[in-house]
Amino acid sequence: MQHAPSLYAATANPAPERASLSERMEADVCIVGAGYTGLSAGLALAEAGFKVVLLEQARVGWGASGRNGGQIVHSYSRDIDVIEAKYGRAVAEPLGKMMLEGASIIRERVARYGIQCDLKNGGVYAAMTARKVQALHEQKALWERWGHPGLDLVTDPDQMQGFVGSTRYKGLLIDPTGGHIHPLNLALGEAEAIESLGGQIFEQSPVQRIERGARPVVHTAKGQVVCSYVIVACNAYIGTLEPRLASMSMPCGTQVIATERLGSLADELLPGDHCVEDNNFLLDYFRLSADKRLVYGGGVVYSARDPEDVARLIRPKMLKTFPQLKDVRIDYGWTGNFLLTLSRLPEVGKLSSNIYYSQGCSGHGVTFTHLVGRLLGEALRGQAERFEAFERLPHTPFPGGRLLRVPFTAIGAAWYELRDRLGL
Repeated sequence: MQHAPSLYAATANPAPERASLSERMEADVCIVGAGYTGLSAGLALAEAGFKVVLLEQARVGWGASGRNGGQIVHSYSRDIDVIEAKYGRAVAEPLGKMMLEGASIIRERVARYGIQCDLKNGGVYAAMTARKVQALHEQKALWERWGHPGLDLVTDPDQMQGFVGSTRYKGLLIDPTGGHIHPLNLALGEAEAIESLGGQIFEQSPVQRIERGARPVVHTAKGQVVCSYVIVACNAYIGTLEPRLASMSMPCGTQVIATERLGSLADELLPGDHCVEDNNFLLDYFRLSADKRLVYGGGVVYSARDPEDVARLIRPKMLKTFPQLKDVRIDYGWTGNFLLTLSRLPEVGKLSSNIYYSQGCSGHGVTFTHLVGRLLGEALRGQAERFEAFERLPHTPFPGGRLLRVPFTAIGAAWYELRDRLGL
């Protein structure tokens, strides 16, 4: 399997096609999946001197890690106030202390390993109604309370035009520590960094089963990895490998388009080259690529089926924000799967004493996967306190099981979409 026909694949840095696993070998850690979670954990462990092997069913960054909107966004899909209200201060406090760390890890690795991924600083949260502007006020106060100063709330229409060339919004929350990247090139750069430290990555090597024991054995069609620890980092592409993990969450598709090159028009749309997402429940997100295309995404397809015409779904959303693009050509349209949990919070834990997993970022994966990769590295080194802080979060299956999770979730999403339209 090759990368999806996206702008990212078309502009990817040169990378080798790595061999598939065809032998029996030993390692300290075998990681199933070479997306951001697996790559982040693999890099943390390789830096600590572990012998690491990653097994990828397709190519490095083939899933959501190489297809997402490329936005660096802090916190989690449910913010710290929701976590504290539902699970208490003791659960929320350690998570709040880590809510900015994922972005820092990305920047540290880009600098340390010279990863060319078009990293740009600056993010914007946009509100379309007065009620949504109030939500931005609340978000600003919340994040400042948890140690994130420097946010700026802008409501003057002329000043807003200096960030987003659209009349759609009533308020913008500017976050200088947000940002955006070429997501596939970040993944490819992290893979190269792992290999520079002696780690091994095998592509086109789907794992068929994991044999439990004091020394687990990870089986592919033509090879095995005998190891001390396994990390399952498949996220929305878990399939039937671990039924317990598959039963707790639901793959969902999100769609992204990229316009033709816009030239000077790009600077009118996003004068500061920030990435933007609105604060609706079913949100839109957009940014500029390095070659001045608008990359625009939004919407959710439950059960992760691929729409036949992504541009037909997303172009109307783009034109609501930027009607000046009505005659602009769409050069790329693609979809990718992320994993949704019932709580909208990540599911982190162990399947046995030496088999770890992380999944279900629920749309906040770029930063959380990098954070949890570091935490997995700490846990395998015997420093599990921060990993266990996420392990305490609930792992609740969807009502109705796998059969009814899609209609139940779609009904809930329709309710929230109605609230978005009413500005609630």
